[in-house]
Amino acid sequence: MNSNLLILTCCLRIITCLAIDSTGSVADRSRTFVRKEVKQQFNPRVKRDVGSTSSSAEFSPCVSPVSIQDFNKLKQNTNQHAFIDDDGSSVVLSWVGDGTGIILVLTIFNVPVTWFFDQGSSRLYRSEDSGKTFEDISNVIKNTYIRKEFGINVGPSNSQRVILTADVALTREQGGRIFTSLDSGKSFNFVDLAFHPGQPIVYHSSNPDYLLVSSIDNILWLSVDFGKHWTKIHENVQAFSWGPGITIFFSTHPNDTLDADQRGELLLKRTEDLGRTFSTVSNNLFSFGYIGRFLFASIVKKQGEPRALYVSSDQGDTFNQAQLPLATKEQFYSVLEADDDMIFMHVDEPGDTDFGMVYTSDDRGVLYSKSLERHLFAASGKSDFTNVTSLRGVYLTNVLDEDGSIRSVITYDRGAEWNPLNKPADVKCASDSKRCSLHIHGEYSISNQLAPMLPLSDPSAVGLIIAHGSVGDAITAVKPDVYISDDGGYSWMKTLEGPHHYTLLDSGGLIVAVEYYTDIPIKTVKFSTDEGQCWQLYNFTDKPIIFAGLASEPGTKTMNISIWGYMPEAGYRATWVSVTIDFEQLLTRDCEDDDYVNWLAHSTDEGDLVNDGCVLGYKETFRRLKKKSVCINGRDYIVEKEQNPCLCTKLDYMCDYGYYRQENSSECVEQPDFKDRQLEFCLLGNEELLMTTGYRKIPGDKCAGGFSPKRTEEQMNKRCGTAEQILTSKSKETTIMLAVSAVVMMIALVTGVFLIVRKYVCGGRILSYRYSSLREDDDRCIDGELVANETNAGRGFRDDSDEDLIE
Repeated sequence: MNSNLLILTCCLRIITCLAIDSTGSVADRSRTFVRKEVKQQFNPRVKRDVGSTSSSAEFSPCVSPVSIQDFNKLKQNTNQHAFIDDDGSSVVLSWVGDGTGIILVLTIFNVPVTWFFDQGSSRLYRSEDSGKTFEDISNVIKNTYIRKEFGINVGPSNSQRVILTADVALTREQGGRIFTSLDSGKSFNFVDLAFHPGQPIVYHSSNPDYLLVSSIDNILWLSVDFGKHWTKIHENVQAFSWGPGITIFFSTHPNDTLDADQRGELLLKRTEDLGRTFSTVSNNLFSFGYIGRFLFASIVKKQGEPRALYVSSDQGDTFNQAQLPLATKEQFYSVLEADDDMIFMHVDEPGDTDFGMVYTSDDRGVLYSKSLERHLFAASGKSDFTNVTSLRGVYLTNVLDEDGSIRSVITYDRGAEWNPLNKPADVKCASDSKRCSLHIHGEYSISNQLAPMLPLSDPSAVGLIIAHGSVGDAITAVKPDVYISDDGGYSWMKTLEGPHHYTLLDSGGLIVAVEYYTDIPIKTVKFSTDEGQCWQLYNFTDKPIIFAGLASEPGTKTMNISIWGYMPEAGYRATWVSVTIDFEQLLTRDCEDDDYVNWLAHSTDEGDLVNDGCVLGYKETFRRLKKKSVCINGRDYIVEKEQNPCLCTKLDYMCDYGYYRQENSSECVEQPDFKDRQLEFCLLGNEELLMTTGYRKIPGDKCAGGFSPKRTEEQMNKRCGTAEQILTSKSKETTIMLAVSAVVMMIALVTGVFLIVRKYVCGGRILSYRYSSLREDDDRCIDGELVANETNAGRGFRDDSDEDLIE
């Protein structure tokens, strides 16, 4: 959500910024649970014969109870902890460090009292054994009520830093209060602030002593000693972001002008010395964002006219206008994914359509090509765009057809070509199905309570994808089942019936799942050691609990899983319960060389030995665990792979600016609206003429030789853009704002990709037509209470929640 999502919106609301960890991905160290009201050969890794491999067979799950011997082993390594006399209505837990086994848990009880006063109570617990036991350490923070929306703010990597934000009355003259820990929560020191934080504090990605936060009165504050002392950086700040090194970007209201953001009158500023001096890199700003090596800006050139998107790859020294359609106030841009090579950009269609066009960029982020039409992006700000991290080049998403139905599509080559997902062989299609395929539930389905979890993949579990889905012409509103792919999405298998929570352990060597119910107590966990072909059942408790969610250490290296839930009591009381299972004693044998097999990724077995497996210019052969091997990969497991280059073909190219690829074709054809037009674009203030036959190599593609289409960019000795827009120098200004004239000169060195332009189009609207009508014999309708109890929180702050919106 999936999360690397950037969006730019319109109307009344804007989201400020996205928390990104040191590797550039959204951090995944926290979970929140809410109490519900009870009601050497390539390819073939031999698969087990589970009796359901023919295309005409009905699904027959391979499920069996665990053996008595294994039951006893698991029972000895199952630990249950009940949080007695704790009436918390929600639980927030965070892992502190990597592989440390340290977990902090915050239980929170809220009461409906006016926001001027304390709204409830909280307790803080700590575990040093991966959740097998907990100690109540509330007294360490003087039993202070901690704010739920800020949760437990854990520092990057193994910094041992933790910040808790106290919930104090906003009328408190002294400001807010935080608690800081340098020893993974063993001890805390409190700091009284001169301001009230308006959002969670943001860590610097490599120096956890450097902190940024915006107060409720829109002042940006900086600490360089882990919160002991704070310095005011700037007033009237709309949004901010850490940049490379100690660079800070922020947008500000000139003279605290009302609704300056909506009129595109913000200034984008940059400080490279922690707030001692500033550069104004742009004005006429609507919103901005920084991700990967790109600084994005949405610029209003003239009041009443559409916005343009500008991109900088040198931290704002120079900007180029992205060759994308302009956006009106009713439209938005969204950076779906970005790295050093390429950007996936969603551009909203005019009107309240809930879909748009996905474009892919060149390595400069300037030239864009059409990648996918009618990409679903709902008014609620939900997109199903998913990066499959277990295999390079693979992405999943959903499109909105003209008839209002939603279909899933997949790309294996970074958006050069999109195709429907293949139907699993163990599932039948309806007799009246016209284009039967598999459809995957994503963020949009979760927001509509149709699935409890997003698709799951991890780089250490090569080729594995687990997801909720359904088979047919389009996504339906029946209860989804769980499907699994072991080859990066080329083929799929139905593995579990009904919605589940699931997770990967031991680098994919172990999969754990729990059936999801809204109000039925559970006592059984399912686990698989062969990538979901067969499952064993283990009753982990004698007293069933209402399930709230699964929790495991970030990544997939651990062998421990915690099942969280609660046992209802008289009245509205309930007791939270955590059951932690250690599978290490069940899988007692370490994997050896004979347990692995060579596997050629992206292989299609179509007889072309030269090009088989060639994607993005090279082949990759991985050493993967055999499905029949029951052993432990271990914490030190590293994915082994061998790469070999390929000759270039048309599949190594995406269609160039002004061209597009028709469905089921590798040919790039000219867009009708570009017919008989010179392809001109503005680069660094100079008009460039693009001479192309329609093909541009996919960024990051490493092919050599073979197909090599002609392509040149010629400078036309003609200036483009206004004088202000092509300025590349920056003037320094002191904190007293001496260089007002410099602001005028910098009038659109365009900035910011609205790191989240969510389409809250003037309040939005209720969507009701998204899923296919149910057939009369579909009696497995989703319960209205199916909710996603498990949410992720970042090391820093998350700004993709309603609580971070700025009115």
